[in-house]
Amino acid sequence: MKSGMKVGHSATIKATVTPDMFAQFEGKLVHPAYSTVSMVYHMEWAARQIILPYLEEHEEGIGGGVAAKHMAPTPEGAELTVTATLREVKGKAVICDVTVYNGKAVAGEGEVTQYILPREAISQKIKEMKI
Repeated sequence: MKSGMKVGHSATIKATVTPDMFAQFEGKLVHPAYSTVSMVYHMEWAARQIILPYLEEHEEGIGGGVAAKHMAPTPEGAELTVTATLREVKGKAVICDVTVYNGKAVAGEGEVTQYILPREAISQKIKEMKI
């Protein structure tokens, strides 16, 4: 990992809620609002922005965990602001607090943990898991 990653650093992504982000299972609509699945995706994407500038050529980030609390419904067309803030670097683990704001309220908050590992180590772990 390149030097310079500092606790308190933040990164923000923006998104607009579209029908493909609605809560649905097996193609059946539950309700026309931003789903928790989509929120977790955006939380991970925002947290990834924290590590991208610091990855060495031979490294990659891999997900280690997500804790998410969905706090408010968000309808189609709402503009989302998703901000990840680096809370801690613990060995290979990069831990971020993440907030999802929908223009009116905090729609969600949580934590994303990523591990920075050599690409080769990740590839090896995947190979070992193949049946």
